[in-house]
Amino acid sequence: MLQLALTLATALGLGMVAMRLHLPPLLGFLAAGFALKAVGLLPPVGLETIAELGVTLLLFSIGLKINPQTLIRREVWLTATVHMATSVAVVSAVLLAVGAVGAGLLAGLDLSIFVLVAFALSFSSTVLVVKLLEEQNQGQSLFGRIAIGILVIQDIAAVAFITLSGAESPSPWALALLGLVPVAWLLHRLLDRISHGELMIVFGTTCALLPGYVLFDAVGIKGDLGALVIGVILGRHARALELSQAMWSVKNLFLVGFFVSIGFSIEGVVGLDHLLVAAALVAFIPLQTVAYVVLLRWQGLRTRTAMLSALALANDSEFALIIATVGVETDLLDSEWLVVISLAVALSFVFSTLLGHRAPEIAEWATARVPDRPLERIVEDDRPIDIGPADAIVLGLGRVGRAAYLRLAESHGMRPIGIEIDAERADHVRAMGINAIQGDATDPDFWARCRRHPQVRLAVLAMPFHGSNVAALHQLRARGFRGTVAAISRFDDERDRILNLGADTAFQVYDGAGQSLADRAVDAARFGPSPAPTTGSEDDPAPGRWVSLGRSTASGLDGGVSR
Repeated sequence: MLQLALTLATALGLGMVAMRLHLPPLLGFLAAGFALKAVGLLPPVGLETIAELGVTLLLFSIGLKINPQTLIRREVWLTATVHMATSVAVVSAVLLAVGAVGAGLLAGLDLSIFVLVAFALSFSSTVLVVKLLEEQNQGQSLFGRIAIGILVIQDIAAVAFITLSGAESPSPWALALLGLVPVAWLLHRLLDRISHGELMIVFGTTCALLPGYVLFDAVGIKGDLGALVIGVILGRHARALELSQAMWSVKNLFLVGFFVSIGFSIEGVVGLDHLLVAAALVAFIPLQTVAYVVLLRWQGLRTRTAMLSALALANDSEFALIIATVGVETDLLDSEWLVVISLAVALSFVFSTLLGHRAPEIAEWATARVPDRPLERIVEDDRPIDIGPADAIVLGLGRVGRAAYLRLAESHGMRPIGIEIDAERADHVRAMGINAIQGDATDPDFWARCRRHPQVRLAVLAMPFHGSNVAALHQLRARGFRGTVAAISRFDDERDRILNLGADTAFQVYDGAGQSLADRAVDAARFGPSPAPTTGSEDDPAPGRWVSLGRSTASGLDGGVSR
């Protein structure tokens, strides 16, 4: 227990240091593993299990959110396969050429070894990419969906390699997994009956582990893939998003163990030659990133979208460690290569985290120098946007956003339009009669794609993540919006921050909940039942109320604070 406590304390301390440097905390978690390994401490008992559980729950969560149709988009499957083949060919050829001149660990090795190393490093890290996208609330943006789809294709290829290598041959009982089709009905019925709170978390974890990981692992197929499949099966349920959000904190806690374990994973004595070869392998990542950009633009994406997807994928995968281990076990690789690949993966995580922090600026730089293709050659969901005659915009169409939209339209006679990052939710609210378009309000190019409409005089920031509302506010002001901006927040410091950044009024959802409850209690006592208030749900992190906008900036939001 002491080792575990020390590991968590180190991860916490270095995570806070990273946060103070305006870097993602996971960079601190990575550093914690290296630091503890460097001072000679052994990994805590059970760290490997904790890390594996974190990856399993992550893939289960991906399955809950991914639309299977994304995988059959040409921008996904064709890019993934062509990039993989090209990367393996180029990297193995370069390594062979360097080895031919007798350079260190590369001297005198067969082409088959270089091909295996290149194949192991042709994947991107599902764990790292999804974690960074979630922190930036970009998982459901177009570039985020493209990146995740490519990752799933790569994961399937890695699992196929492990299976075909003979290291883990599938059992004949693997055909029995077809029985999951009727099991899907049972899982959906169970989810119908699960209450909120802890039981939801237990249900999700059990599904990820039992019919997911354990069942697939028992028949010789990687358990993580099983968790992904079960997630996809449950992903069509109406409560899939609620289930995903219920497991958010649990999954993230276990993922801390995964990032810390990367540092502990390096076996043996690390020499200068190992570091040099690992650094050389990481140096291929910029070339692989450029290849992604070229392929995605060829498939019809704008330069910015292609660049953001490529930058998200600019890392090596934890699967490389598994493939290297299989190579060592089957005598295809020398054990020294396991050290080199472990170092390369760890270095790529650091590189990708730092790069991702600057991704928007890099994408804007690239966009200014590489013009987009003609409009007719751009995919439909990446083309310019026309918001029509709207005079108000509502960013985020969860419960609070939908309530704000309806209030503006029905009580204030305005013509609002809603912007929603989640494509499925955008379709859902359109079916309810809400004028909505799918888009990422934090994306500078989303606003660049919107044709200017001077009649818009009000913007309501109703996204559930404070960082997203702040980013959207920056985009509005940067593009010359001079209308009124109103925002929601969960906490007082968030409300104060967004007011200081230029919002005209802010609504603290906790403040308004008690007032709304009292008002409706009085209404019910004196006048009979009144309309149901807007409450928290899977879409929003806190209970809310009907959003009431005053006629002037000074009036602000009911229960809120104005500047």
